[in-house]
Amino acid sequence: MIKYALTCDHDHAFEGWFGSSADYDDQQARGLLDCPVCGSKAVRKQIMAPAVRGTKKTGGEPPAAKMQAMMMEAAGRIRRHVEENFDDVGDAFAREARAIHEGKAEDRGIYGQASPQEVRELLEEGVSVAPLPPEPPKKNDVH
Repeated sequence: MIKYALTCDHDHAFEGWFGSSADYDDQQARGLLDCPVCGSKAVRKQIMAPAVRGTKKTGGEPPAAKMQAMMMEAAGRIRRHVEENFDDVGDAFAREARAIHEGKAEDRGIYGQASPQEVRELLEEGVSVAPLPPEPPKKNDVH
């Protein structure tokens, strides 16, 4: 597996995992890659430094695994904060976000669901939106 840092033409940064460099090239050529934030198909690789591991045994959990665990914990905290303090507006997210932006609804934190097209339209209108971090896996669900 190979991990690429990717970005779309709206400068949304994300990562993708591929079986090989050729798999990335094939998916890109067939138009299968899109931005998870706005749905843009204009996706490209970012400049990356390769992760090369030395031959010395350091003992304990590898630094990458520790970093991943820290990031998952931080994402879980963000998600919990949003769920506990923001209003869940469900599939009315785009309509409610637009109403708040236009001053037609109470200014408050909201979350919900929106299609990639709705997200693109909100961003084009200057409405700030961001994806909610996914729920962290349960400890007994991790292999």
